Amino acid sequence: MRTGEPLPPVEDVLAALATGLWRWDNRAGLVTFDVEAARLIGLPSPDGKPVTLSESGARARFHPVDWNEIDGIVRLALAEGTLAEARLRVMDERGRVLRTVRSRSQPVVHGDSPDLYELIGTLQEVTEPSPDAASRTPVTGDWRRSREAFLLDAGRALAEAGSTQEVLRVAAGLSMPGFSPEGLAVFGVAGDRLTVIGHHGHKAGSEGPFTDMDLATDYPAAEVCRSGRAVYLSSPDEYQGRYPAAWPLAARFNRQSWAFLPLIVAGRTIGAWMAGFAYPVSFTPDERSVLTTVARMLAQALSRAGVAESERELTDGLQKSMLPTLGPEIPGMALAARYVPTGGGLQVGGDWYDMIPLPNGHIALVIGDVQGHDVRAAGLMGQLRIALRAYASEGHRPDAVLSRASRFLHGIGAPVHDDGLADPRFATCLYVEADPATGFLEMARAGHPDPAIRMADGTVLMRPTAGGLPLGIDPDADYPTTRLVLEPGETLLLCTDGLIETGGHDLDTGWARVRTTLESAAAEKLEELADALVQAVHGPSSHHTTGPLADRREDDIALLLLRRTTPSAGPTTARRTAMTIAQAEPERIAAARQQLRELLHDWSDEDQVDSAVLLISEMVTNVLVHTDGDALMVAEVTRGTEGGPRRMRVEVADASDNLPHKRRPGELASSGRGLVLMELLAQRWGVDPQGEGKSIWFELYEPSAAPVAGDGAVSRETAPPGP
Repeated sequence: MRTGEPLPPVEDVLAALATGLWRWDNRAGLVTFDVEAARLIGLPSPDGKPVTLSESGARARFHPVDWNEIDGIVRLALAEGTLAEARLRVMDERGRVLRTVRSRSQPVVHGDSPDLYELIGTLQEVTEPSPDAASRTPVTGDWRRSREAFLLDAGRALAEAGSTQEVLRVAAGLSMPGFSPEGLAVFGVAGDRLTVIGHHGHKAGSEGPFTDMDLATDYPAAEVCRSGRAVYLSSPDEYQGRYPAAWPLAARFNRQSWAFLPLIVAGRTIGAWMAGFAYPVSFTPDERSVLTTVARMLAQALSRAGVAESERELTDGLQKSMLPTLGPEIPGMALAARYVPTGGGLQVGGDWYDMIPLPNGHIALVIGDVQGHDVRAAGLMGQLRIALRAYASEGHRPDAVLSRASRFLHGIGAPVHDDGLADPRFATCLYVEADPATGFLEMARAGHPDPAIRMADGTVLMRPTAGGLPLGIDPDADYPTTRLVLEPGETLLLCTDGLIETGGHDLDTGWARVRTTLESAAAEKLEELADALVQAVHGPSSHHTTGPLADRREDDIALLLLRRTTPSAGPTTARRTAMTIAQAEPERIAAARQQLRELLHDWSDEDQVDSAVLLISEMVTNVLVHTDGDALMVAEVTRGTEGGPRRMRVEVADASDNLPHKRRPGELASSGRGLVLMELLAQRWGVDPQGEGKSIWFELYEPSAAPVAGDGAVSRETAPPGP
């Protein structure tokens, strides 16, 4: 062709190059081939006109593996704004490969749906690729299968990463099929600046020039973040030609190829991912497809990790601001506390504890649990804690503090959800006012688990206390008080139900686990005892546990330990318990029996324990039946002097001056056996008049020795028939 002559028709040029044109409209489901393209797929046109096939008809002309690749290649081209390129094997009617053709086409999306597109491009016969090159193309099934396995493993690993550092560590360990980058870097966008989030395969400090870069900089990662499209650089010459200003920064890493891909989440570019290769990479459609898929998964993983880290940072701050400190040391007493949040993301929930100095010099210990483990539970917990501190600081007694707190929580009201249903919440609470000088405790309970006491010798007693409804249910609810004395060396445990019922335990088995821990753990240091209680449920923890350990929690745990450290004036008292049985609460007789059994858990003679339990039932029942007042039970176990036998002494006092009289009940009588049983079962017993009322008592000794009656006591053998 001479200079100045008109160019030949395009069709003639394409025919001379053995290149055909095709058009695939997936809306209509039709594929049209021109004469040359029809010849290449084995359908020569006798009349020289284009050939139109249905999608199924066109699919039958190509290898099924290659045809299935087309949709992914088209989506990749649409995402990158590039041409869709593919190698396709043409098959004959017998399933034999006629030839291999290369397709290059421009995808055009119709409407807003990426599933409706049209391809217009070329078909050109190519020679079969070498085995090495074939390993990187969709023509071979081995590469395709290894790629799918790699993407599955990478997706699983990135989905399990819980922090940005874990995501970067997973990305650095990815071994891509057929090609693996030598260096990786993840860039983030902060306002109009480009920052380095993390990198791998580079020396420490080498990221310096890239850590704070203007997005307008002529740097590949900056362009990717601006445009949202990938940049592939197959050689140093291409890098230097496209980005001459940034090339000196990249040249010192001695890379041969680079891929910069956008990290896109919900249509927003949050950063860029750079993969640098130590050898030339042509970035075939298959390689770009793998890199694009990894970048998509990496963006999702980084987004999840960022949200989780922000939540952790927020909740850690919320936790620190809402959880109290135990304040200064209390003379004569020691305190320890633990709070372990549940899993589910929010690291602060509805459980709380508090220590409040009171105007009268006493201290108040509060522990509670707001229903739920969500943000609302945490918010209500904060409000309720502030209200309780305010009421306590005004000097109200425990029952009045809980009554006011219940009215406060009920008055907050329940929010109404979109479905029109209200979400009322209640809270359990245990409030204890303690006098450090005397060890006197006065407590009120609102639907909360009872406290427990670890005595000086390690014996653990659950202390049943009078209680009322949980806070917030009834604004007019009453909360009776229970009084007891914490003896020197004894430790009071207050806890939420998470310590008891976690791990498949119910209330009974959970308390058994707590009791075993309290009895077996070394208790010289209160902090070690608190750690032992938490470890018995979940393993090692810190004062406020977060992270993977916290993610395994079933329920929040809050606990308080209060120990009276004042030395005792009477070292012979090994253990002691006391409780009041009111006229209106005869069911507490069962609790009194249980208290006595727990006090005598290591008594060597089971018959004596059964006798003591029977006698306490008779004594308390007599008070409730024959008087108008309450019964006060006091039981203690003391060690005799110079290694003598232990003594059990049980006393029941009441406010009536009427002394008991011995009677002779008949065989069918339902009463009158109290003093008869006392004579038969007790080794020593007696009745002591007091200023107001009286007390009746009995003593039993372990079988190693027998006591001698004296000191004004009335022994069983010499007990008179009267009072």
